[in-house]
This record gives sequence, structure tokens and C-alpha cells, in this order.
Amino acid sequence: MKISTKGRYGLMLMIDLALHASSGTPIALKSIAERQGLSDHYLEQLIAALRNAGLVRSIRGAYGGYMLGRSPAEITVADIILTLEGPLSLVDDEIDDGLAQLWRRMEDSLLSVMNVMTLQDLVEMHERGSGNYMYYI
Repeated sequence: MKISTKGRYGLMLMIDLALHASSGTPIALKSIAERQGLSDHYLEQLIAALRNAGLVRSIRGAYGGYMLGRSPAEITVADIILTLEGPLSLVDDEIDDGLAQLWRRMEDSLLSVMNVMTLQDLVEMHERGSGNYMYYI
């Protein structure tokens, strides 16, 4: 499984929202796009899926924008990645090469890590690190 830009940029988007959550005000998608050097049009596509999954909520109006739908400690990396990328699969389900058990164990291990790591963990890594959270993604 290769995490696409959907997953990577989705993590960047969510970390940015978490980092700016302390302000208590909604964050404009355009602000996130500018800070992260990403296309706001592309982020609009990602935020729709994240909103539908309840990971973010939108606030309408002149001072509207987006906020996290839950606390960063309650949102796992798996929540974000699986919402944007779909089900985890290392190989095609149809492949029967005698290694199915190996592939399942590898998928389970990866999911285990993604289910333990939270958005809060990524924020804390950012705060302890170089200031560039893409290093951790």
C-alpha cells in the first residue's frame, strides 16, 4: 500500500487544524492551503470526506471555516487515512500465492500502528521537533 497525496495532505490538513484549534475560531481552508503550500481546491475535496466522516465540522458565514470534529486525542491516524484512502490492502484480494497469512499479518500490524497513533501524538511530535511536521508523515 502506498499512501497517496490524499492521505499525506489529509494528515497535513488535520495537523494544521489541531495546531490552530486553541484559537477556538474556525480556520479558513485558504489559510491552511497557504501555510502548507497546497492547492485550496484539492483541500476542498479532502475536507468534504473528512467532514462526512465527522472528523471536521464546518462553520458557515463571514468568519466561517473548519474545526476538528473531535479532540485531537480522539482522532487516530487510521481514522484519517482510511477515510481518505479507503480500505487497507497490501495486495489484491484475488492473489492466492500461498502468502495470504503473511499479507494479512502485515496489514494488521500497519493498522495497529495507525490505530494507536493519534492526531494529538502528531501535534506533540511537531511541537518537540523541527517545526516541520511533514518530517513525521
